Amino acid sequence: MRKLKASGNELVALGALDAGCEVFAGYPITPSSEVMHKISVSFPAHGRKFIQMEDEIAAISVALGSSMSGKISMTNTSGPGMSLKAEQIGYGHMAEIPLVIVNVMRGGPSTGLPTRTQQSDILQARAPTNGDVRTIVLVPGTTEECYTETIRAFNLAEKFMQPVILLLDETLGHAARDIELPDLSEIQATLIKRRVNNKSDYQPYGVNDDEPAILNPFFTGQPYHITGLTHDHTGFPTEHPILSQKLIDRQFKKIDAHLGEIEKFKKCHLDDADYLIICYGSVYLAARDAIEKLREENQNVGIFRPITLWPSPEKRMSELAKKFDPQNILVIEMNKGQYLREVERSMRNRPQFLSKVNGRAISPLEIIEKLREMHHV
Repeated sequence: MRKLKASGNELVALGALDAGCEVFAGYPITPSSEVMHKISVSFPAHGRKFIQMEDEIAAISVALGSSMSGKISMTNTSGPGMSLKAEQIGYGHMAEIPLVIVNVMRGGPSTGLPTRTQQSDILQARAPTNGDVRTIVLVPGTTEECYTETIRAFNLAEKFMQPVILLLDETLGHAARDIELPDLSEIQATLIKRRVNNKSDYQPYGVNDDEPAILNPFFTGQPYHITGLTHDHTGFPTEHPILSQKLIDRQFKKIDAHLGEIEKFKKCHLDDADYLIICYGSVYLAARDAIEKLREENQNVGIFRPITLWPSPEKRMSELAKKFDPQNILVIEMNKGQYLREVERSMRNRPQFLSKVNGRAISPLEIIEKLREMHHV
């Protein structure tokens, strides 16, 4: 194990390095800039490429271009930058280009609260571009997970050949803690390499209906076409109704047929719980402290925490709905209910809700007071 003290943003940078990321292209924006600052030093020192572009649109364009050439690539930003990247995120989905996009969330909308915390971009991450896309969105809930989920983001991007979004909130991004990380050799043993097709009749999108495309690196002798237009198995544009339908259906099925490899969540004290908290991100840290306090008072409260936020663990939440009365379920978010609607849909009920959007973190005391207000816990 490696022992160190680092913030979530610094651990994202370290995770990118250890995952084998070769190219970072970005533009500084609060509260994500420390990711870029750290990488600007560590990548060149290890023979990797770092470039600061003139804006967010150029940054993601460079990152996508480097990924097309076979380089493991990433970019990072915060909410307003995600808005600017929207068109190229769609391009990455349509063309099936692997990329890790880190969004350290701030308060919104618009410029919002640049230096404060909020879980403001949950719905944006689900549908970050025009059209139908099946996004993969990972949300760390501890400082250590800022590292481990960065590793997983790169693996999922390479395996499913599409952009993967890693969401931190400002609290996790800036909080520094003493932590332990797996040895680098353990991490390297888990890394997924991009598939390559060496057939002479190579067709990048000529794959099964539940598989991602196989994009050989550019400049390796097997030319192909790549476009944001609807395309056939060769990559060339088409408006054929059957082929257009099959393309989008496959881009959904490549995710839906492998949910077991993508889904990740944590349970805490659920076996004997009378009350259930559903939360994610840094809210988990406050909820964890709150339930430990309540359990000292013999009040049994448990936590269900999605780490893969999209696709949502709807079956798991549906199962929990059978165990808990809706009045005993509390959803906590630092927004106005962007994930609450998904919980309601999955559970087919209306749980209790605790929200905060003023840029300040939700405290354990606020959670305890809400539970006591609900049922005099």
